[in-house]
Amino acid sequence: MPAARTTRQPRRRIATLLASLLLASSCAWGQAAAPLNERLADIREINRFIPERALPMLLALEREARAASVQDKGEMLAQLCVAYGGVGQHEKALATCEELIEFGRAANDNGVLAKGLVRKGYIKYAQNELALSHALIWEAERLALTTDNVELRVRVGVSSAEAHAEDGNFPVSLEKTQAILAYARQHGTAIHLVMVLNSLARLYGQMREYDKGFEALAEATEAARKTNSPGRMATLKSTEYGLAVDTNQLARALKAQTMALELQRKIGARSLVVRSLVNLSDCYLKMRDYRNAKSYSLQAIEAAQQIYDHVALATARVNLGQAYLSTGQLAEGKRSFEAGLDVYLQTGDKPELQTVLSEYGSALEHAGDYAGAVAAYHRERTLSNELFEKRRQKAMLELQEKYNADKKQRQIVLLERENQVKSVEIDNRRLQQRVWWLLAVVFALASVVVGLLYRKVRHANAQLFLKNQELKQQSVRDPLTSLYNRRHFQDFMRGHRVDEKRGAGTSGEEMVSALFLMDVDHFKHINDTWGHGAGDAVLIKMSDSLREILRETDMIVRWGGEEFLAFLPAIPLSGLDDVARRLLNGISETSIEFQGTTLSVNVSIGFAPYPLAPDGKALPWERAVNLVDMALYMAKGHGRNRAYGVRGFTNFGRTSMEEVEQNLEQAWRAGFVEMSIVTGGYPDVRISA
Repeated sequence: MPAARTTRQPRRRIATLLASLLLASSCAWGQAAAPLNERLADIREINRFIPERALPMLLALEREARAASVQDKGEMLAQLCVAYGGVGQHEKALATCEELIEFGRAANDNGVLAKGLVRKGYIKYAQNELALSHALIWEAERLALTTDNVELRVRVGVSSAEAHAEDGNFPVSLEKTQAILAYARQHGTAIHLVMVLNSLARLYGQMREYDKGFEALAEATEAARKTNSPGRMATLKSTEYGLAVDTNQLARALKAQTMALELQRKIGARSLVVRSLVNLSDCYLKMRDYRNAKSYSLQAIEAAQQIYDHVALATARVNLGQAYLSTGQLAEGKRSFEAGLDVYLQTGDKPELQTVLSEYGSALEHAGDYAGAVAAYHRERTLSNELFEKRRQKAMLELQEKYNADKKQRQIVLLERENQVKSVEIDNRRLQQRVWWLLAVVFALASVVVGLLYRKVRHANAQLFLKNQELKQQSVRDPLTSLYNRRHFQDFMRGHRVDEKRGAGTSGEEMVSALFLMDVDHFKHINDTWGHGAGDAVLIKMSDSLREILRETDMIVRWGGEEFLAFLPAIPLSGLDDVARRLLNGISETSIEFQGTTLSVNVSIGFAPYPLAPDGKALPWERAVNLVDMALYMAKGHGRNRAYGVRGFTNFGRTSMEEVEQNLEQAWRAGFVEMSIVTGGYPDVRISA
C-alpha cells in the first residue's frame, strides 16, 4: 500500500538557493545585516522540508522575535508551531497555536489570527477531526481575505479549497483553486504558482481528470525550475508519482518517485524520504518485483524507526509482508503484516485497518493459506459492518439535525407571523376606540390577513409532509443502487412472521422463504485497476441484473460494500439450487460498459431456506443470516464463482448450534449440516476493449 499522498501540509514561500536548505549552522541567520523578517522567511522554507533543522534556529530567534513587531512575533510563533508538529511534539505544537490565536485576537490583527487558525486546522486534520479542521481553515480564509498578505492569502486559499475536496465538494474546490491561481498569477511569485498548481494537479487526480492533472503538473514543474528548490521539485515528483499510479503508468511512477527520493536525500528531508521509500516499495509490489519491494520496505522500516514515524512504519511492514507472502515466505509475511496491523489498531485508524485487512486476506489467498484468508476476511467484514453502521448513524443524525433546524426556522417564522397578527389586533382596537365608524372595514381587513396566514400555514404543512415522505424514502433506500438498505431489511424482519409464507404450493411441494447473500468476486481488483467509478458501475449494473433475475415480490437489499442480500418470501424448497444457478449465470452473463471497456464479474453466494430450525426450533433471522454469511465465505475460500447452501441439519443431538456457528465447514464435513454446492460456468473477471 502507498504512503498517504493527500495529507495537508502547511504551504510556505521557497528560498531561492539550495544553499539555504543545506545550511548546517544557525549562526548565519543571526547576522545583524539581515532583518528579522527576512531570516524568518528563509527559515520558513527549511521548516517546510526539514523541521528538525528549523526548530533550533527558531528557538535561537525566539527571544528577539517576541520583542519585535506584531507581524514578526506572529510569524515566529506560526513557524514554531509547524516545527514542533514536524518533529512529533504535538502537544507543544497545539499549545503554540493557541498562544498565536490569543496573541492575534489581543493585537486585533486578522493576519496573525488567520495564521494561528489555519495551523490549528492542520493539527486537527492530523487528529482526524475533519469537521473542526475545515471550520478553522474556512474562518482563517475569511480573515486572510481582509489582508494584503499575498503569501497568507495563497496558502490559506489553497487549504480552503482542499478542505472542500475532503468534504467531497469537488466543484467548489475547483472553483476556489482556479480563483486563487488567477490571484497568484497576478500578485504572487513563482513559488506561489508552484503551490497552487501542485494542489490543482492533485485535485484533478481526485476528480479522475488525469490529463488536466498532468497539464497542471507540467506548468508547476516549469515554475519550480525558476525557484531552484530541490524540495519543491521533490514535492512535484511525488505528485507525479500519484497521478502515474492512478493511471497505471508504473514505469513513470517509479521514475518520478526515485527522482523525488534523490532530491529529498540531497536536502536531508528525512520524513519525506520515509514516504518515498514506502511508495517505492508499493510501486515495486504493483510491478511484481518482490526483491526490490523487500529492499525498499526494509529501508523504509529503518528510516521510519529513526524518526519515530509509526504510521509510515506500519505501512512499510504491511508492504514487506505482501512481498514475503508473494514469494512463499508465509511465516515472515504474517509476522510483518500483523506488526503493521497492531499499529493501526493502536492509532484507531479503522478505515485504513479495514483496507489492510482486505489486502491481507487477498495476499494469504494468493499464497494458498485459505484458512488464514478466511480469518482475515472475517475480521475485515466485521470491521466493515461496524464502519457501515457508524456511517449510517452519522448520516441519520445529520438528517435529523437538518430537519430540526428547518423545524426551528419554521417555528420562528410562525412566531413572527403571530406577532404581526397581534400587532394588527392592537392597532385595530386603538382604531376602534378612536374611529368607531371604521370598525367594519378594519375587521374585514383583519379577516383577510388571517385567511391568508391560514392558507400559508396549510401550504407549509403540506410541504412539511412531502419532506417527511422524502426523508422516509431516503432512509430505506441505498442512494447508489436504489435498492433497499440494511436498516429497512432489519425493520422488515423484526415484524416478519416466520410461518406466514410456509405451506404447500400448487404442486404439492413445501413452500419456504429463502435468504441469498452475494458478494462480487475480486471487486477490489476492479477498483484498483479501473478506479472507483468502474466499481460503482459494476454495483449499479449488478442491482439491475438482480431485479431482472428475481421476482418483483422478492426483496433485494444492498447489504454493504459489494454485498447484496435477497429475501425470497415464498419458493419451493427444491428450487433453491435453481435460483442460485440463475444468479451465478445471470450475473456472469451481464456486460458492464465503462469508458470504452467491457467488464464482466462473478459472484460468490451463500444461501439457505428460512426459517432454519435445527432440532425443531427456528433460529432468529440474525443467526440465519450469519450462517448464510459463513456459507458465502466457504464459497469464497473454495474458488469463488459458486454457491454454498445450508439445506438442513442432521445428527443434531451430537453437536450444538454454537459449535456449528464456530466452524460451518467443519460441521458440514462432520455430517452435522446438509449443504448443496452450485458452481458457475464462467471465469472470474472478463474484459474486452
